[in-house]
Amino acid sequence: MPKRSVSATRTVHAPAGQIFALLTDPAKHPLIDGSGSVLAPRDGAPERLTMGSEFGMDMKMGLAYRIENVVVEFEEDRLIAWRHFNGHRWRWQLRPLGDGTTEVTETFDWSTARLPLLIDLSFFPRRNKAAIEQSLERLSALFGAAT
Repeated sequence: MPKRSVSATRTVHAPAGQIFALLTDPAKHPLIDGSGSVLAPRDGAPERLTMGSEFGMDMKMGLAYRIENVVVEFEEDRLIAWRHFNGHRWRWQLRPLGDGTTEVTETFDWSTARLPLLIDLSFFPRRNKAAIEQSLERLSALFGAAT
């Protein structure tokens, strides 16, 4: 079975709690989105995501569209993941390093998708890997120095 995820990791100069606060606020997602496709949360999005939270986002990839998400993994200050309609997930994992910095890993995981073969054959894994790298760069820039 093929590997059905792409991810990248970066050390960010901020405590995990500060990073997690940003990740759990849908209004802040456009600030860190490296793909350029996340525009704004839809009306009714919660101010803070928790397990089971549902939130919509206005998106644009060529054409404007809307996406609905549900938080399917959640561990305070350590892990958050949301699932799209097809079942694929965006996951953020945080590991405090004890010196005020945090190792942050972002993952696009389509192993849980309803139609993973379609994603296997598409440009999404390659495109999303590049977007993840850019998202981590943007996240790091929000908090200052990083490695």
